[in-house]
Amino acid sequence: MKKEQMTLPPAPWANGYGGSEDEIDLMELFAALWRGKLWILATTVLGAALAVAVALWLPNIFHAEAKLAPSAEQQGGGLSALAGQFGGLASLAGISLGGGGTDKTGLAVEVAKSRHFLTGFIRQHHLEVAIMAATGMDKGTGELIINPALYAVGEKKWVRNVKPGQSVEPTDWELYKAFSKLVSVDQDKKTGLVTVGVDYYSPALAKQWVDWLVADLNAVMKQRDLADTQRNIAYLKDQLARTSVADMQTVFYKLIEEQTKTLMLAEVNPDYVFKTLDPAVVPEEKAKPKRALIAVLGTLLGGMLGVMLVLLRHAIGRRQQRVEGSLSKPTCSSC
Repeated sequence: MKKEQMTLPPAPWANGYGGSEDEIDLMELFAALWRGKLWILATTVLGAALAVAVALWLPNIFHAEAKLAPSAEQQGGGLSALAGQFGGLASLAGISLGGGGTDKTGLAVEVAKSRHFLTGFIRQHHLEVAIMAATGMDKGTGELIINPALYAVGEKKWVRNVKPGQSVEPTDWELYKAFSKLVSVDQDKKTGLVTVGVDYYSPALAKQWVDWLVADLNAVMKQRDLADTQRNIAYLKDQLARTSVADMQTVFYKLIEEQTKTLMLAEVNPDYVFKTLDPAVVPEEKAKPKRALIAVLGTLLGGMLGVMLVLLRHAIGRRQQRVEGSLSKPTCSSC
């Protein structure tokens, strides 16, 4: 009995496809890159030129900052100590003296980042034009360059084009979004120190705005606590007039005395929440843009784009050659 012989199908590479043709040939790629060296050079030069143009077009940005430390009252002494000492008596009277577990430093940092504080700061110091319409600074005069399409300096009015129903003058929300990009308020969790910084075209204005922010923040936090203290004193006096119990009258007198001390200390202390460790100075060197870095990155991106274009052309040309080769092969009529 004869054994049947199994015939294997021909290998893929016997028909002229697959195998080595699908493998990446590094020498072929290097040859393709060498043939397209002019394309790579052209895109590299173009990328470098565009990057240099953008770097030169971008205005200088200066950074001013101040380092702050929590005042003694916020570190467990002063007002906080008084509040902790008489907090139990105050709770019997139904009021809160503050302090104790309240982190006024963290609260002040959040207030400094809030929309209400920043928009109030902008309106109080009339910074709308400087924030929304300035595009740079004149190096010769130090004056801001105002975009005439947004604000008419001579007429002192806004002329920007807006959508129907939108205000020509910047709204509080627009001012907050623009100014929050210029201001940074950060607290070091380890040391508790707070850094207030401003990035702006004018180094003198950046320094001035930092000083104003620190002063206004202390003033706002002081006014908040003074208002609370005054309400507490008014409440205690009202309760004192209503009670005839000697022990409760003693408690109320003690609380009124300590609240009055709190009021006096807050009014005479300008650095209510923060004391300035390192005040802001007028920066002499720009912080942004990094023109050398922009030029280098632009050159690299241009070169990478050229390499990609050359390799893409090579891959398309290779595929077309394979398609043309398969179409030009003779077909077997007996198959």
